[in-house]
Amino acid sequence: MTLHLSPVIRLPRMSVAQDVCAAGERVVPEETPVALTYNGSTHAVMMASPSDLEDFALGFSLSEGIVSDPADLKSMEIAEHDRGCEIRMWLSDRCSGSYQTRRRALAGPVGCGLCGVESLAEATRPVKPVTGSLRLQPGAIKAAMADLSEAQRLNREARAIHAAAFWRPNEGVVAIREDVGRHNALDKLAGALASASEPCSDGIVLLTSRVSVEMVQKTGRMGVSILVAISAPTALAVRVAESCGITLVAIARGDAFEVFTHPDRIALRTS
Repeated sequence: MTLHLSPVIRLPRMSVAQDVCAAGERVVPEETPVALTYNGSTHAVMMASPSDLEDFALGFSLSEGIVSDPADLKSMEIAEHDRGCEIRMWLSDRCSGSYQTRRRALAGPVGCGLCGVESLAEATRPVKPVTGSLRLQPGAIKAAMADLSEAQRLNREARAIHAAAFWRPNEGVVAIREDVGRHNALDKLAGALASASEPCSDGIVLLTSRVSVEMVQKTGRMGVSILVAISAPTALAVRVAESCGITLVAIARGDAFEVFTHPDRIALRTS
């Protein structure tokens, strides 16, 4: 079938350079919940680009060991929903029995998806609105990202590890956690802050990665009102940040950054 979803979308944003901002647009990747089902049962919901889904479904099935040969997928159907896409697959008789045995013993696999989520609605569940009153000068964004880079101890050694940090004005980096998975790093940070009973409304979250919807959702659940990342956001992440009240700052490099949502928390001047 032909999907109506586009893998990329053009969005408005505010571009900031040398403390001067200007309106403009940027093309960002779309991010869509894609449910993979086998023989009528949901196996996982992955956040993915809505393109080449047949290749995605087969590659996932092979890499996860669900099938060993493309012929073991008897049929495949892609259904588009308001909240995402569903790839419905039916297995050959020789694979069906082993898959059911595996499913009963399945532990959540490692990866960047929302494995184990049983519905598209769960993958895009709303985030409680964030109402933090923190407001920053543009220079604070540059300072925060410099502090983040300096605090990445593990990444300086391995050069392939993501970090998530919590930063406060006048304090700098309060806590940082690193992990090969960007989701894992942010989860670790949230746990560290909760264990230390650190308030989160007076600081910002810093990321070394792109901003997908899960990163916005996790930040919102922490009660943080400003999220700053070194890379770009997806379209879905921007929509969720807008709806829950998070100021999303991305592509923060040197003294330049772009504000996608709720710019009132950044003291900007227009060109």
